[in-house]
Amino acid sequence: MAQSDNQINNAIAEWSTPLGLPDYAGFNDCDLETSLDLALPQHLDEIDVIANNPKSPTFKNTIKAMELSGKLLDRAGRIFWNLTGSHTNDFLQSLERKMAPRMARHQSAITMNKVLFDRIDALHERRDQLGLDDEQKKVLVNTWKSFVRSGAKLSGKNQQAFAKTNERLAELGTSFAQNMLADERDYALILDKNADLAGLPGYLVSAMAAAAEERGHKGKHAVTLSRSIIEPFLTFSDRRDLRETAFSAWGARGAKEGETDNRPLIAEIVRLRAEKAALLGYATFADFKLDDTMAKTPENVMQLLETVWGRALQRAGEEEADLAALIANEGKNHQVAPWDWRYYSEKVRAEKFDLDQNEVKPYLQLDNIINAAFDTATRLFGIRFSEHEAVKTYHPDVRVFEVLDNENNRIAIFLADYFARSSKRSGAWMSGLQSQHKLEGGEIPIIMNNMNFARPPEGKPCLLSMDDARTLFHEFGHALHGMLSNVTYPSISGTSVSRDFVELPSQLYEHWLTVPETLQKYATHYETGKPMPGELLKKLLSAQTFNSGFATVEFTSSALVDMAFHALDKNEAADIEPMAYQKNLLEKIGMPEAIVMRHASPHFAHIFSGDGYSAGYYSYMWSEVLDADAFRAFEETNDPFDPKTADSLRRHIYSSGGSMDPEDAYVAFRGKLPTSEAMLAKKGLA
Repeated sequence: MAQSDNQINNAIAEWSTPLGLPDYAGFNDCDLETSLDLALPQHLDEIDVIANNPKSPTFKNTIKAMELSGKLLDRAGRIFWNLTGSHTNDFLQSLERKMAPRMARHQSAITMNKVLFDRIDALHERRDQLGLDDEQKKVLVNTWKSFVRSGAKLSGKNQQAFAKTNERLAELGTSFAQNMLADERDYALILDKNADLAGLPGYLVSAMAAAAEERGHKGKHAVTLSRSIIEPFLTFSDRRDLRETAFSAWGARGAKEGETDNRPLIAEIVRLRAEKAALLGYATFADFKLDDTMAKTPENVMQLLETVWGRALQRAGEEEADLAALIANEGKNHQVAPWDWRYYSEKVRAEKFDLDQNEVKPYLQLDNIINAAFDTATRLFGIRFSEHEAVKTYHPDVRVFEVLDNENNRIAIFLADYFARSSKRSGAWMSGLQSQHKLEGGEIPIIMNNMNFARPPEGKPCLLSMDDARTLFHEFGHALHGMLSNVTYPSISGTSVSRDFVELPSQLYEHWLTVPETLQKYATHYETGKPMPGELLKKLLSAQTFNSGFATVEFTSSALVDMAFHALDKNEAADIEPMAYQKNLLEKIGMPEAIVMRHASPHFAHIFSGDGYSAGYYSYMWSEVLDADAFRAFEETNDPFDPKTADSLRRHIYSSGGSMDPEDAYVAFRGKLPTSEAMLAKKGLA
């Protein structure tokens, strides 16, 4: 039951359900607000006790004590931030707008606590004389770096400016994300004529009917901006006029005049980030962000992106010529436009490989692909998944799995939320309600995957595209990174690694989707139950690099724009018009008119709804260099499930969290650092 306004609801503070999950029925949104209101000062009180400890600083009384502090805030915060992404409402969005700058203020109060930092600094100075093990030393160094990068060494005036900038950036990031959600939620192209459905496969017509009914248009069909509807619509609709209308709406997210316009927010975010970096003594925000990554410098990132860009442009030009020839053969005289690319490339795919994506989709049932991901983890890492259907969470869509090791011990809980809805932000992601650690009895990880697959009609299976299936494996790879974590300290648990290393476990896991025996076992027809025919499987695998120029141009242009925005110094960033800047850059690098950025700036949530991937979108490609080489370790054994290689992969990559430097972790697994050759070959760009 809900509690009064001045007391913490135990359902938030103590997770006492049989699986150790929050009891979502035991609290409401107001209770969450109350808990956050009380948890913030409680955490600061705990920090003050640590900072003002009269005893000399030790790892135990300072660093370990910090690791154990703030449990209530961690629990209430994780419930809250998960809901704002997965199942939000007007109250939670209002609270999010209030909490974002408040959380930034709270963090500044800790990292700018001089007495506390003096203790950490003293320990850091003597780190080699403290008798610490490797993991403890890593936690100490990480803590010290985090404080320094958060302004601990700045003077009073500059510290105040730094803290104020962080607060404002938190506000802007929240507004950016909420504006995107509003644009996606509010748009639907309602179709009410049979002619509007020309060319669309049955599964998509059914999904569009369900989407229309959900929006109060029963008996009609809706094109929404959910990727699982808009992309197949653009791929199969024979109606070029409707493709253009839908594509224009998709591209206009965050870029419409009015309350949800993200363009002025981008300008302010870029300016404030440059100012923040300058306060810390960095030339640009990109220099600041990359200083603590594998890439180290903007120059190293640009070397990779520019190498790939040239090859991708060439391949995309060849692909566009194929599309233009097909258009001409149809007796039409229009150029290849962005809303044409998916439609005509699908026709070219069918022509070149005798492969129709609609022929593949009936074999990719959601439940089967989930089981394929689970079975792969079982074969590689010896873990099993047991579903608990009666457990209630924050939404009926959420599925709950207990994760067991080969001795039947519970090692994690996995929550899976697969379907799109208006209360969920777009995209796909992994998050956690609880991180693994071993302190004070320890805690097992509670890890979540969110997707946005189109909900099928009642009683019908959810059928995935190959891209959807790959996304599921990708996010499950992230989930395994969290679930297999085996470290002592919370701050280095699971995915707490550098941004350009965090995508390795996820992108590597995608490889097992296309292992032939995986598809042979789990790609079965939803009506007949028969496995995918060998000839179809062969065609599917042979077409894996088809359209790679288009996909790589889409991605790399976004990464180049990200780097360009964040490579501006404070003066250059002081007064920019984001859309003009983006346009000029794309012209300079020779962006084809027939392709658009995968994420145009006004809906580039990766880099503007928070700074997680800012100056870091390149990291998907950086990790792709790693993952292509890493999978070769299995190929070299002629066994994609080789036990010895899998054991090494688990120990050094999936379980080590942030306890090792990424380069050391990778070399421990592979014996060497990779070059880009395997990645280029994987993309068909070698």
